[in-house]
Amino acid sequence: MKGLGDQLLGMVILREKAELESERNKLLEDIQANRKKMKDLEDSLLFRLTSTKGSLVDDDSLIDMLRDTKATAEDVKRKLQVAAETQVQINSAREEFRPVATRGSILYFLIVEMSMVNVMYQTSLAQFLGVFELSMARSTKSPIMSKRIQNIVDYLTMAIFQYSCRGFYEEHKFLFTLLLALKIDLENGHVKHQEFMTLIKGGAALDLNAVEPKPFKWILDLTWLNLVELSKLHHFNQILNQIGRNEKAWKGWFDVDEPEETPIPDGYEMSLDTFRRLLLIRSWCPDRVTVQARKYISQSLGREYAEGVILDLKSMWTESTIRTPMICFLTLGSDPSNQIEALAKRQGLDCRAVSMGQGQDVHARRLLQQFMTSGGWVLLQNCHLGLDFLDELLDIILYTDNVHESFRLWMTTEVHKQFPINLLQVCIKFTNEPPQGIKAGLKRTYSGVTQDLLDISTVYQWKPMLYAVAFLHTTVQERRKFGPLGWNIPYEFNNGDLNSSIQFVQNHLDDMDLKKGVSWSTVRYMLGEIHYGGRVTDDMDKRLLNTFAKLWFSDNMFQPSFHFYKGYGIPACSKVQQYLDHVDQLPLIDSPEVFGLHTNADITYQTSMAKAVLDTIVSIQPKDSSAAGGGETREGIVKRLAEDMLDKLPTDYVPHEVKARLQKMGALSPMNIFLKQEIDRMQRVISCVRNTLKDLMLAIDGTIIMSESLRDALDRMFDARIPAAWSKISWDSTSLGFWFTELLERNAQFQSWCFEGRPMVFWMTGFFNPQGFLTAMRQEVTRAHKGWALDSVVLYNDVTRQYKDDITGPPQEGVYIHGLYLDGAGWDRRNSRLIESPNKVLFTQMPVVHMYAINSTAGKDPRLYCCPVYKKPRRTDLTYITDCTLKTTMNPDHWVLRGVALLCDVK
Repeated sequence: MKGLGDQLLGMVILREKAELESERNKLLEDIQANRKKMKDLEDSLLFRLTSTKGSLVDDDSLIDMLRDTKATAEDVKRKLQVAAETQVQINSAREEFRPVATRGSILYFLIVEMSMVNVMYQTSLAQFLGVFELSMARSTKSPIMSKRIQNIVDYLTMAIFQYSCRGFYEEHKFLFTLLLALKIDLENGHVKHQEFMTLIKGGAALDLNAVEPKPFKWILDLTWLNLVELSKLHHFNQILNQIGRNEKAWKGWFDVDEPEETPIPDGYEMSLDTFRRLLLIRSWCPDRVTVQARKYISQSLGREYAEGVILDLKSMWTESTIRTPMICFLTLGSDPSNQIEALAKRQGLDCRAVSMGQGQDVHARRLLQQFMTSGGWVLLQNCHLGLDFLDELLDIILYTDNVHESFRLWMTTEVHKQFPINLLQVCIKFTNEPPQGIKAGLKRTYSGVTQDLLDISTVYQWKPMLYAVAFLHTTVQERRKFGPLGWNIPYEFNNGDLNSSIQFVQNHLDDMDLKKGVSWSTVRYMLGEIHYGGRVTDDMDKRLLNTFAKLWFSDNMFQPSFHFYKGYGIPACSKVQQYLDHVDQLPLIDSPEVFGLHTNADITYQTSMAKAVLDTIVSIQPKDSSAAGGGETREGIVKRLAEDMLDKLPTDYVPHEVKARLQKMGALSPMNIFLKQEIDRMQRVISCVRNTLKDLMLAIDGTIIMSESLRDALDRMFDARIPAAWSKISWDSTSLGFWFTELLERNAQFQSWCFEGRPMVFWMTGFFNPQGFLTAMRQEVTRAHKGWALDSVVLYNDVTRQYKDDITGPPQEGVYIHGLYLDGAGWDRRNSRLIESPNKVLFTQMPVVHMYAINSTAGKDPRLYCCPVYKKPRRTDLTYITDCTLKTTMNPDHWVLRGVALLCDVK
C-alpha cells in the first residue's frame, strides 16, 4: 500500500506543486553527483597511495592531492548537509499532500478486493490512475492548502464511488459502500481493528457450552454469542451484567419494530456513536443491520453515498472513447439494448446489434470493420456465448488505425469465469438491473403490452385474466428474495414463461364454449404444471404454484370484490395507459403478505441480506500471517482455537465395546442397526477433526508442511467457518462454534443410547440419516404386528402438549422426537394447532412429536396441513425428511402460501 501511496504522492505533487517536485528532483541529482565526486576522489587517492613507490612524505604531488581531496570532501560534506536539510523541508511540504495519496491507495485496493466478490469486477491500475488524474483536474481549487487537499480527497472518493458502483450488481453496491466507509475510518483510527472483526464475524467462533450461560430464554443462542463477543470491547464490557439486571428494558427495546430509532437502555443512547450503535444492532437485531449501516455510511461519508448511483447512459457515452468499449453485466430482465438503441437514435447515430453465439463472430467482425470506417455504434449481445472471439475483439479495438471518431462498441454479457480479464480492464462497466416489487414488475409487463394485444379478444374474461397472469408472473419472481420461505429453489422465471402463458390464455378463450365458460382445471394445470410449473423441480414448490393457480384463477376473479391481497385488485380498464395509471397508484414497497407470506418474512429477508454482506466481507479479508491491528497473529489465534477444540473433542469409539453393547441390546433390531451406522459415521467425523487439528498445530509450528487442505482449515477456522474436509463428511451450520457444539451434542446422544440404553425422547436433529431412523421405526412397528406388510405401513404423527423434560417414559409404539422448529407459523400448544407467528418470532419450538406407523392405504385428511420436515433451513430434496400432518382451523392452502415447514435445526 505504501508503494502505491508514494507513486500517487508523486503524481499529486507534479500537478499541484510542480516547482517543488522539480526542485526535489534537481536536489536528488545534485546529491547523486556530489556522492559520485566523493567516490571518484577516494578511488583516485587510493590508487595513488597504492601505486606510489618510496616514501609518501617525499611525494609532493601526493601531498597536494591529499590537501585538495580534504578540501573537496569538506565542501561536498557541507553541500550534502545542506541538501539533507533542504530535502527534509521539501519532504515536509510534500507530506502535506499525503492524505490524497493515502485515500487513493485505500480506494484502489478496495476496488481490487471487489474482484474477489465477482470475477467480472476487474479494474486496471491505468483506469484508476485516469480517474485519479481527472479528480485533481476537476476538483475545486483553493489558495488554502488544507482546503485544497480536502477538495481533492472528497472529489476523488465520490468519483471512484460513482465509477465503481456503476459496474456493480445491486447486491454488491451496498457491500462496497460499507467497506469504503469502514476502511477510511480504520485508516483514520475512528474504528479499531478488533471492532471491525467483531462487526463482520460476531460470536461465530464461540462455543455455546463454553461461554457464560444466557440469563433469559427469549434471547436467541446466536444473539447471546454475539453479545459475549461484543462484551470484549471497551465500550460494552458491562453489557452482559446490564442485560441480566435490566431484562424488561432490554426486551422492550428488542421487541420494537425499529430498535435503531429507539433509545437504548442503560445509558448507551448517549455514549454510543453511529458505528458503535451498528455493533450493538448487529449483535441484537441482524435484520436491522442494513438500515443502521446506511446511517453509519451517511454519517461517515455523506448522505449521497447512502442513496446509491443512478445509471446515466449518455454521460457514460461522453466519457468513452473509440478505444473504450462499454459492457453491461446482465441479470434477469435487465437487457439494456432498447435504451442503447434509443440513445443512438436521439444522437442521430446508426446502431446495429449482433447476438453472439456459434458462427456469429463472422457477422460481428464484418460489422466492426464497417462501423469503424463509417462511424456509428456496434452492440454485441451475450458475449459470454462468444468467448473465443473476445481476444481478437480486444486487438481490433486497440490496434485498428483510422477509426471514425463517432464509433463506439457496446457489449452485454452474463458473468463468466473465462471472460478475458484484459478486456474487462479496458471497458467501462455498468449494470442495469430492473427495480423490484409488484409495481415495477407490472409496469415492466404492461410497458410491453400493446393496445392491439389488449383488444385482440372481445370476451370479457380476457383482460382480467391477462392482468392476473401478469400479477402471478411478478409474484413468482418476487418470492425468490425471501429464500426458502419463498421458493425452495430460486427458479429463473422469465418473459418466455409470461409470453407463453398469455398466448395460452388467448388461445383458450378463442376456443372456449361461451355457454360452458372457462375450463379452470385446464387453466390451472397449464399454468401450475406447464408454463411456470415446467421449470419447477421441487414437489413443495410445485404444490405452492398450483395453490396460487387454484386460489387466483376461478370465476371469482371477475367479481369487483376480488383481490389478490388488500389493495391489490384487478382494475376494469380498456386502454394500456389506464392499466399503467392504475399500476402507478400501487405502493412502492410491498408487504410480504402480498405474496402470501407473513410479515416476519421481511425479517428473514433482511437478516439473510445482512448475513450475505458480512460473510462476503469475511471471505475477502487478506490472508496474510502478520498480526492484524497489532494483536495476535492469525496462526496464533487458530492454534489456540485448535488446542481448545482438541481438549473438548470426544474420545474415539472402541469397536469391540460398541459391538458388545449392540449384541446385548439386540444386534439385528432395525433401530440398533441404524445406531451402529450412525456411530460409524460419527467416528469418521471425530477422527477427521482430530487428525486435522493435530496436523494443523504441527504445520503452524513448522514441523510439517502446510498442505492445501491444512491452509484451507487455517483460513476457515480464522474466519469462524467450517473447514471443507469437515463439512464434506458432516452437516451444515452457520458457524464453526455452532458446528462444534452440535458435534458434542450429537455424540452425547449416541453415547447415551449405546452405553446407557434407548432414550425416551430422540433428538432427530442429531442424526446423519433421519429418514433411516424413521424407516427403522416403521420396520420395528411392522415386525410387532403379524400380517402387516412394510409397503402398506405409513408414518403418522401426533403433536403432544409436553416438552422433552415433561416426558416420563417412552410411547407404547413408535418414538417421541424433540428439537423441531416451526418456520413461517406459530403453534397453539393448548389446542395443538397452527396459528399465525407472533411478531418478530421467526421460529417456534414444537412440543414433543409422537411419530408412529399404521397399516393403511387411505390418504391423509385434507383438512390437515401436510407440513414438510427438513434437516436444515436450506430446503432441498437433500435435506427433506418426511411430512407431518398439523391441525389447523384455517384452509391448509393458507399455510402453503406462508411456506410453513418444520426444521430440525434453525442455525
